[in-house]
Amino acid sequence: MSSQVDPTPRASTGRAADVVDVFVYVVVLNLFIQYVPAVISETFTLSLLTAVLLKGVLEVVLAVKKRARGRFTAARGAVGKVGAGLLLWGVLVGSKFVVLELTDLVFGDSVSLGGFVSVTLLILTLLVSRLVVRRMLAPVPRVPGPAG
Repeated sequence: MSSQVDPTPRASTGRAADVVDVFVYVVVLNLFIQYVPAVISETFTLSLLTAVLLKGVLEVVLAVKKRARGRFTAARGAVGKVGAGLLLWGVLVGSKFVVLELTDLVFGDSVSLGGFVSVTLLILTLLVSRLVVRRMLAPVPRVPGPAG
């Protein structure tokens, strides 16, 4: 009896989700480019590359936010809660400036995500859209039918 190994690595599901995320980010970003005057991309290719950049940055930000939230939850005293709360606030606010500066550094004047307000709305829309699409694509759990 021959043993067959599944050639599809388990990580492929994660990579597929990453590709879907980038596609969602491209759609949302281009809608912002169309309807928000402060958000500009000179070409579709640049908006695609911007979506890839946003995907990478937001993954890092979400990981850092998760750790900061963990510190907040684990903090016992008032000083610890305040310190962890300030750290979490700093991550949430600071990440917007990181996105703006990194976009400017990588793309220069060819891409502009506007200012703090527009990039905050963009990021919130990206994350909500990603969540909605992931839920839509999640496998539906099978409920066994009545026996008989």
